[in-house]
Amino acid sequence: MTSYGDDAAVREILTRTGDTWAVVGLSTNTARAAYGVARVLQEYGKRIVPVHPKAETVLGERGYASLAEIPFPVDVVDVFVNSALAGEVADQAVAAGAKAVWFQLGVVDEAAYGRTREAGLAMVMDRCPAIEIPRLGQGPSV
Repeated sequence: MTSYGDDAAVREILTRTGDTWAVVGLSTNTARAAYGVARVLQEYGKRIVPVHPKAETVLGERGYASLAEIPFPVDVVDVFVNSALAGEVADQAVAAGAKAVWFQLGVVDEAAYGRTREAGLAMVMDRCPAIEIPRLGQGPSV
């Protein structure tokens, strides 16, 4: 599977794009990958914003049922939904004024990648920030 978003894009999003990350698909289920990645993002200094239909409070942060309901700016939208739903989330991220979109490992939608980049957002697809942060040499190890 091809990765989209080179190392420079990964570094840019993680270090310079901003510190507020909406994590779409994040719930209180500690066994899910989204929970572990959100915890790593917090340890790295990012504010996480859970986005899930249940709008649960996760890792001390209030949740919202959708990106549109978040009443403050979000810098990065980290997507933990299956590929069939990811394009819609990317479009919502553009509409919400996010600066970047990050599709997790296994989440691939080439058309959404193209639309998001054309809209001027940075984007990484099929990669995981919890893997990339230690590669930068500045975050916690996972």
